Amino acid sequence: MTNLRPRVRFCTTGDEVRIAYAQRGQGPVIVKVGNTLSHLDFEKDTPVHRQYAIDLVRDYTFVNYDPRGCGLSDRIVADVSFEAWVRDLEAVVDAAKLSRFALLALGGGAATALAYAARHPERVSHLVLHGGYAVGPLRRFADLPIREVYESIITLVEHGWDAVSPAIRQMVTMQFFPDATPEQYRAFTEFARAASCANYLAQRYRVLYNLDVTQFAEKVQCPALVSHSINDPWVPLDDGRFLASLIPDAQFAPIRSRNHLLLDSEAGWRQWLEELRAFLPRSPDAGSLNGSLTRRERELVDLIARGLSNSEIATVLDVSLKTVKNHITTIFAKTDVDSRARLIVRARDAGFGISESAVRPLVYADAKVGQTADA
Repeated sequence: MTNLRPRVRFCTTGDEVRIAYAQRGQGPVIVKVGNTLSHLDFEKDTPVHRQYAIDLVRDYTFVNYDPRGCGLSDRIVADVSFEAWVRDLEAVVDAAKLSRFALLALGGGAATALAYAARHPERVSHLVLHGGYAVGPLRRFADLPIREVYESIITLVEHGWDAVSPAIRQMVTMQFFPDATPEQYRAFTEFARAASCANYLAQRYRVLYNLDVTQFAEKVQCPALVSHSINDPWVPLDDGRFLASLIPDAQFAPIRSRNHLLLDSEAGWRQWLEELRAFLPRSPDAGSLNGSLTRRERELVDLIARGLSNSEIATVLDVSLKTVKNHITTIFAKTDVDSRARLIVRARDAGFGISESAVRPLVYADAKVGQTADA
């Protein structure tokens, strides 16, 4: 099973702020811009962050970090400005000795990603943005009542985020994830309290709400994928479309979701992951199971990808049910998956179970359907 707890390292920015970052996986590099709420040591417990460690680390080198004021990075900082967030990213990239990489950003992190990509075109190979915007709401809306709503959010966060009562944190969670389960609400609310403090968050929201990064978006030179939840309650879909229109030749991908940031349990996450994998280059063997598996194991993976049960597979391959289960245990270990469902996803990504197997012709017509439950 993938180890979700990262090995944390530290680097120092030009203004002497310590930034915590982690690097996992192998293959082409993806750097994820630090989010408003971030904590490397708690990401494995939240349905908003753990899926990256599970799904992206399989095919890519995944680098993420806690921006200043968050998680394991310095919490008490003098500068909470947009330029400071860009410096955080620059420090991480330099410390990790990355020459060229894809840049991934969610929500408010999109602004930082756009600035970095515009200023460092020689380093950013691809840009992936989800739920982002180019102009903050306090810049975008002239209508006073709408502006007062956003000002009120800043005030509530400033005076209520650190309270014993979770009311303010729950309010933000409900705005981010209207389709979350009670357990997901609880997990993210707890994560949010650990991730940052009221004073920092209020300052960060004020900066985000007043940003205008259209000039950076127009200067992006690399291929860009802009995705957005169709019914995003926090950042309207029109903001995502406008952002995509600013970036030269950007691809726009509407995602079937009502959540601002995607949850690992929803279909929208799988749709987004497919969009990302189709957009980003992978190493020749990434997503392929052929290199690590024996011929018999590849045959078995193909049958699993086609939806056969363990007992059906035993009949097709003319082996015992125990042998099939032993093979599956070995396959799980070799491919670093923790469930049959995830193995099926990886197998189909690699071409198993879709077209006729390249291993040997497989005939299922005579297979007898067994009643034994799958492992």
